[in-house]
Amino acid sequence: MTLISIRAQPKSHEAKSVEAFVEARCEITLWRNVSSLCLFFLVHNVKPERLEAYNSLEAEVQSKLHHDEDYPCEVVGSWNTWYGEQDQAVHLWRYRGGYPALTQCLEKLKKNKEYLEFRKERATMLNSRRNQLLLEFSFWNEPLPRPGPNVYEMRTYHLKPGTMIEWGNHWARAIKYRQENNEAVGGFFSQIGHLYVVHHLWAYENLQSREETRNSAWQKEGWDASVYYTVPLIRRMESRIMIPTKTSPLQ
Repeated sequence: MTLISIRAQPKSHEAKSVEAFVEARCEITLWRNVSSLCLFFLVHNVKPERLEAYNSLEAEVQSKLHHDEDYPCEVVGSWNTWYGEQDQAVHLWRYRGGYPALTQCLEKLKKNKEYLEFRKERATMLNSRRNQLLLEFSFWNEPLPRPGPNVYEMRTYHLKPGTMIEWGNHWARAIKYRQENNEAVGGFFSQIGHLYVVHHLWAYENLQSREETRNSAWQKEGWDASVYYTVPLIRRMESRIMIPTKTSPLQ
């Protein structure tokens, strides 16, 4: 067998300009408008002996903010990690109104004495925390409250820089293979924080259902090609299996 090596020719200035224009146009259609919506993704690594107290405190404060019309934010979902990193809490907030809504909310919280006391108490329960600002892929479902019980999987992909458009284009065609059992909850990518990071959120009745649903995708013509073309775009990836907290809108 003879192996043929093909060296790609350097792109002309005109070709690069056209490619940049096409990518800009793709960006318009692949993600939801940031002026109307953004999401706040938080991961808290909790001291093991304080996890129960943390969940109780977090649920109380979340509920107040979620139902307070003065704050333009709402809880999308809250979970504890079951498989993956242990003693971890994951929260997803939605800000309708984009960055202005986020800024407005944060300014109000700075003056909210009850919230400031909550932050002090919560700090004693944590080992570390991190966050990201996310945008939603337009071709995914918007994550809406759903009844349970379900287990959730957060699959996180760290992509090679410059590949987000290509990833989005492939998944815009591939998502249809993963919606048959209503398992697709939402797809997001980082705008601020660690960049070129994609999160796909899935819901299953249980781990057995997860296995059967994922295996069934391979029986659909076209899914294998989607995997083939997206795997080379990934630097590393991880999976979390998560259990929703009692007050999470996603159950």
